[in-house]
Amino acid sequence: MTSALDEFKRGLLDELPLQIGIIPFGLVYGILGVESGMSILETCLLSVILFGGASQIVFAQLVASATPAGVILASVSTINLRHLLYGLSLASYLKNLPLRWRVLLAYLLTDEAYAMSIIRFRSGQPSDYLHYHLLGTGLLLFIVWQISTITGAFLGTAVPASLQLGFAVPLSFIAVLAPVIKRRAEIFAALSAGITALILHDMVWQLWLICAAIIGIAVGWAVSYLDKDNQMEAVK
Repeated sequence: MTSALDEFKRGLLDELPLQIGIIPFGLVYGILGVESGMSILETCLLSVILFGGASQIVFAQLVASATPAGVILASVSTINLRHLLYGLSLASYLKNLPLRWRVLLAYLLTDEAYAMSIIRFRSGQPSDYLHYHLLGTGLLLFIVWQISTITGAFLGTAVPASLQLGFAVPLSFIAVLAPVIKRRAEIFAALSAGITALILHDMVWQLWLICAAIIGIAVGWAVSYLDKDNQMEAVK
């Protein structure tokens, strides 16, 4: 059995390699936030309050294009629906924790933290302190993200465009998704969302993000439902 400190350190070490993509991602958001018209303080506070890289990028882009508040809210909420799915996936592992722990871990739960911790949770290695692994992954990501955001906000346009930091955004998500997409439902959800995003990419107000997310979730759920039905038929 591992100790709380062992799990926490393991979470930090598991999450560490992903920071290669997180640092330029945070720099991009910091630069984009200031360029969109937000102040340095507003840009940095949004990172603390919202703490969701993709939704923060979209928020800044929509603010810059003077998008109506309702569309901004709908877009950000839809993008962040994935965090609800992450929470449902981890619920069985964390259900016995006190409320204060669940609130803290819910706040720290991001794409990269989930990707590393769910692998640990599903490993089958027994431990009473699995939540400390998620604490380690989430806390490291939070600290690196805030430092990167602040740095990007202060650097602003001083970062040369030739560095192509924006390319780090899709790369960081690919690095997170690739190891965990294994089941048929997950594969179909990813493919359908990706194809939808490509087809509808020119929609106004970044609405393609909402459409891609909804279609990806719907297709993933449908395939998962059909797979369960097939399994029940096979058992009969």
